[in-house]
Amino acid sequence: MVLDSDYYTNFSSGLCLIIWRLELYNNTFTSRYGLQKAFKIYSVGFSLLFVCRLIFIIILAISNRDSLSINPLYTYLIAALITPVIIYLFYSVLRYFTIKRAYGIDHFDKNYNEPSMKRGIFRYTDNGMYVYGLLVLYLPGLFLLSKAVLIVALFNHVYIWVHYYCTELPDMKVIYRKTPV
Repeated sequence: MVLDSDYYTNFSSGLCLIIWRLELYNNTFTSRYGLQKAFKIYSVGFSLLFVCRLIFIIILAISNRDSLSINPLYTYLIAALITPVIIYLFYSVLRYFTIKRAYGIDHFDKNYNEPSMKRGIFRYTDNGMYVYGLLVLYLPGLFLLSKAVLIVALFNHVYIWVHYYCTELPDMKVIYRKTPV
């Protein structure tokens, strides 16, 4: 089960890399389907992969529950502390950052050129999505005391930074013609 979740992490990051690069450098999908349809197909696929990742993590948490030898009070406290941050992140994405931007519209729409976001959670960090977004993956492990889920969530959190530095940061340099702040 742990391998399944890691597979989805690697698969979704690899798929994102391929789609973003094909679109950014060749307009592969927008030239064939148009901007709206190409981005919608990509967004639905990306969403399905993330939902599958979360489902696998929940199943793993159930199958591996109580494997963490710690007082549940501590894990519930950690969950209580990070849940408002996760909620604030999603609020900030919906209200200020936009879902389209979170999905990577700037790789598809050559006219998209929004400045760096400094509202909501993004006033505290330039990369709220990667810093706080994957905290949601820890919650099943914290609530069900699953050691395996906490390891998988940590892997996902580290791996998203590999994706950022190897895919997103180089792409942003091309898209915005500079190094992002």
